[in-house]
Amino acid sequence: MLRPGLTLVLVGTAPSRISAAARAYYANPGNRFWRTLHEVGLTPRQLDPREYPLLPTYGIGLTDVAKRHSGVDAALPGEAWAPEELRAKLRSHQPQLVAFTSKRGASETLGLPTGRLSYGEQTQRLEGCELWVMPSTSPLGHTHFQLAPWQALADRVHALHGNPDGAGRVPAAWLEP
Repeated sequence: MLRPGLTLVLVGTAPSRISAAARAYYANPGNRFWRTLHEVGLTPRQLDPREYPLLPTYGIGLTDVAKRHSGVDAALPGEAWAPEELRAKLRSHQPQLVAFTSKRGASETLGLPTGRLSYGEQTQRLEGCELWVMPSTSPLGHTHFQLAPWQALADRVHALHGNPDGAGRVPAAWLEP
């Protein structure tokens, strides 16, 4: 789900077993991902997980740090993580923003302990891209979920599209195809 010209690439860790079986991103009915994207104004309506191919229409791409494995982050083997592959994709496609959808994915890519990462915009860049770390939308992380960092990310995307006061509004260029 990557191509040149994207504003934002959302980076997960690995698909859940439910998502892998459904062959769709964030397919677990308890996952808040699709609801969150709509609630903060990154999509004009709440997409169904099977509609994930529409995201590039809105300037959003998707990928994972562990592309060849599925399951819960804590159960992934060490060789599952492929941060260099992710970095190569980012160098190739050069999105403006990259946002990890969990601290674990960011930790594995950046080589930092999760405790040293905060939610929201980071001071460092990743392969020339503005870097963000978001609270996980997974049902396993529901006690740590916060909407505010997601809203700040959406506000930044709107600002990049010339709509700085557009919190909660989808830029006109992102309307349904």
